[in-house]
Amino acid sequence: MTRWLLRSMTELGSRKWISRLTGRFAQSPASRRLIPRFAKMYGIAVHEAEKQLHEYGTLNEFFTRRLKVGARTVDAGQDVLVSPVDALITGAGPVNAGTILNIKGQDYTVEELLARSPRTENYKNGYCVVLYLSPTDYHRIHAPVDGVIVEREHVPGRVYPVNEFGLRHMKRVLSRNERLITYIRHRNVEVAVVKVGAMNVSSIRYVEPLSDRTERGGELAYFEFGSTVVLLMEDGSFTLRGDLMPGKKVRMGEALGVLKTDA
Repeated sequence: MTRWLLRSMTELGSRKWISRLTGRFAQSPASRRLIPRFAKMYGIAVHEAEKQLHEYGTLNEFFTRRLKVGARTVDAGQDVLVSPVDALITGAGPVNAGTILNIKGQDYTVEELLARSPRTENYKNGYCVVLYLSPTDYHRIHAPVDGVIVEREHVPGRVYPVNEFGLRHMKRVLSRNERLITYIRHRNVEVAVVKVGAMNVSSIRYVEPLSDRTERGGELAYFEFGSTVVLLMEDGSFTLRGDLMPGKKVRMGEALGVLKTDA
């Protein structure tokens, strides 16, 4: 029973009743006793956590844990765009006439992903990086660049799985699930940080208090049992680091590439 419950919370099933049930349980004091088992089951690097396991009051509090100071290094190179999360790259490539090609065998449109925002035009020939967070990963989301937040948008949606099975066998889940989208302007270049939810209702939350500015590596949001971050860079503005490709793991703060900005 315990193993089923843990897997239900982390394998990201799409049924609303499971989502609500596991979400409520994960935020209850009764879930606290499952933290050691959860950490062991998924091989979580507990030595990096800000607190000791016994100091977390609920499973959700542990899942959304912060890391110890210094556990991640944020690349300081000029105009570098860093990974906002610890994740597996599941897609990376140019956007062609508004289409993102071959994310686990499926094509997406920028228009769908950005919920038909007027800003879609900025990204129709840009670049896309898809970052999947497994249950093992640290689930706080950080700003990929320094800049000014020019818009935030919440897109209601479903809770389909965004793991390997979901991306391959379910229809375009990244553009059907709940999303929080943050548009950040770095110098003269805009970046869209699309946070895709999965299991729990309201599974993506912004870090409070909200700010109009970002610092590269600063906290932006966090997932409660989810999921995936999609980065979109404007037309002709980004060059991916040469050794990166789908299937490679990256850590928060690691350089993904360089933005082309005016000097």
